[in-house]
Amino acid sequence: MSALDQLKFHTTVVADTGDFNTMRAYAPRDATTNPTLILKAVQKPEYTALLEQTVAAHPGESIAEVADRLLVRFGCEILRIIPGRVSTEVDARLSFDVEGTLAKARRIVDLYAAQGIGRERVLIKVAATWEGIRAAERLENEGIRCNLTLLFAFAQAVACADAGVTLISPFVGRIYDWYRKRDGVDYQGDEDPGVRSVRRIFDYFKKYGYQTEVMGASFRNTGQILALAGCDLLTISPELLEQLRQSDAPVPRRLDVLAAQAQHIDRVRFDEKHFRFELNEDAMATEKLAEGIRAFVADAHKLEQLIAAQR
Repeated sequence: MSALDQLKFHTTVVADTGDFNTMRAYAPRDATTNPTLILKAVQKPEYTALLEQTVAAHPGESIAEVADRLLVRFGCEILRIIPGRVSTEVDARLSFDVEGTLAKARRIVDLYAAQGIGRERVLIKVAATWEGIRAAERLENEGIRCNLTLLFAFAQAVACADAGVTLISPFVGRIYDWYRKRDGVDYQGDEDPGVRSVRRIFDYFKKYGYQTEVMGASFRNTGQILALAGCDLLTISPELLEQLRQSDAPVPRRLDVLAAQAQHIDRVRFDEKHFRFELNEDAMATEKLAEGIRAFVADAHKLEQLIAAQR
């Protein structure tokens, strides 16, 4: 049995890509996208027609509106392949805008609904800023499920869970990148700071009975993935999915709900001032959150330029 098949006994496997043609081989339950992944996919020859059709079908709409339609078009194609949910990201330029995030999220859900896709199959991805978390809290109260992304700090995770969000995506690989650069150490397995971050969040959530799902994301190698076997979900790139499929290494469960519940873990709460202070105290999280927002904004601009070039 492949490592991928073994992993599926412990964890829900999610495909982290906009390239929906590659998903079929790995049979993931869910899929995640972001502006970077959609930009990468839409530049492939096999998706040129999808871009052209979307632009041509909406000549009177703004480029931003067409971009939303393109993201949803990819999401709809993905949902033809997977049985579960697709995550579609709110424009990162709204990361500090509660009302703007609410409006954009509702618009995305409406676009899916127009294609016959119910909101139970869509997760709205929002950056885990204080404003993003507050917007997600309101969206969840409206029945719109959210995936809080660009999550690097424990304070972000706890604030998301207390807000009742459906799912969080702690970024294992980007945490690893920061510490590797700072310390000059190629961390492996249980010593990997990204792995340790997700384990801490998972244990805390299970200890206190939070319903918010933990989905490890942004992996650099299969070792990080296997070290988190047992996490609620893991979203994995096609390249790493293929490596897992080709491997027959044993995959024991590494994260366990009962073990987490047996631990002594102090309860914490974060209001706005404490959230901002704790985030500021964490140099890695502060830098990676800002860097991630900037990168998603840059790729959103590039995607809009591709749309404009089709007109």
